[in-house]
Amino acid sequence: MGTIKIKNIRIYAYHGCLVEEGKIGSDYRVDLEIKADLSKSAISDNLADTVDYVHLNKIVKQEMAIRSQLLEEVAKRILDKILLEIPLVKKANVAVSKLNPPIGGNVAMVTIELSKKREF
Repeated sequence: MGTIKIKNIRIYAYHGCLVEEGKIGSDYRVDLEIKADLSKSAISDNLADTVDYVHLNKIVKQEMAIRSQLLEEVAKRILDKILLEIPLVKKANVAVSKLNPPIGGNVAMVTIELSKKREF
């Protein structure tokens, strides 16, 4: 088993419960950690034998483009799509962070983290 991490995917999106958040949007950060059997790709040196992080980044961008009120819902969609589209992935962790959230204080970010395992 191996791990692929993608850190600090920066995206501008329109999530949130406030009407203003849907109109003006804000900056987000997404971090992924993927567990998969990487032993074959370590020997073959072939992209087809591993989890392509370009594909992971594409999934994040697609799901972040769909407006949601809650970051939990966005994170769940990202996890579901990763497990649906990439059979090699055994487990995925995702952290979705809203940078400078409008919560009435000087807060750097609010983060939601979810994990999901492939069901066998």
